[in-house]
Amino acid sequence: MSEQLKDKVALVAGATRGAGRGIAVELGAAGATVYVTGRSTRARRSEYDRPETIEDTADLVTEAGGTGIAVPTDHLDPAQVRALVDRIDGEQGRLDVLVNDIWGGETLFDWEAPVWEHDLDKGLRLLRLAVETHAITSHHALPLMLRTPGGLVVEMTDGTADYNRDTYRVSFFYDLAKSSVLRMAFALGHELGPRGATAVALTPGWLRSEMMLDHFKVREDNWRDALTDVPHFAISETPRYVGRAVAALAADPDVARYNGTSLSSGGLAREYGFTDLDGSRPDAWRYLVEVQDAGRPADVTGYR
Repeated sequence: MSEQLKDKVALVAGATRGAGRGIAVELGAAGATVYVTGRSTRARRSEYDRPETIEDTADLVTEAGGTGIAVPTDHLDPAQVRALVDRIDGEQGRLDVLVNDIWGGETLFDWEAPVWEHDLDKGLRLLRLAVETHAITSHHALPLMLRTPGGLVVEMTDGTADYNRDTYRVSFFYDLAKSSVLRMAFALGHELGPRGATAVALTPGWLRSEMMLDHFKVREDNWRDALTDVPHFAISETPRYVGRAVAALAADPDVARYNGTSLSSGGLAREYGFTDLDGSRPDAWRYLVEVQDAGRPADVTGYR
């Protein structure tokens, strides 16, 4: 992917950690200039109170071969998003790739509580963070993108359209949030397609994010130790895997064939031929249906 995105400008909204960070780094590895945003900075942490920062992400983008630019932004604040886009316009004069990866809801939903027992304030904030942020960012960023033909919008979610249509995603608020993002990509496809741009929804599989590794009390170098307690974690993938999916989409001159559709990291790996960092090619969503949800013993043979 080296230099395939040279002279391209990307905005990864929500790039502090996890999938957003992995996407930003892989876009950088392909030569792009990448603006990375979030609320966790070296000067101030968000309510997550975690150590990852957008400045760290920007440094990783630059180390990978691109140009990383960190811009602290609360995507619930239209004025901050407008200022962000004005800055990109003033410094670059274009925007080729927009990745809407804002989330921030891990501490807000209760897996076990039905909607009438769930904390209402937390549930409504989750929806604002998961849905409203994406709408605000698209509203302000898309006019800049549409100045140059061939732009790409990637709406990051959890689950494919097929999987989420047939599967209850454990919590009313979580289910609604992730399904709404899938629908956003579909709607944007109708609005952007006739104007020369492409919108897709994209899901990673079971992501070995910083927060997930901490949850299982493992590190990336010993993540398989978690399989003793959670055998199906064997299908998991690094954030760089879905990052490679976005980089491949952004470099594809025929990406419009995917306009308005739902994609997965594993499916795109088969299409474009990339692998995860360890050389494997996990296909988590096929595994979930055929193995985990089917109640079969954990076995990733043929799935990675």
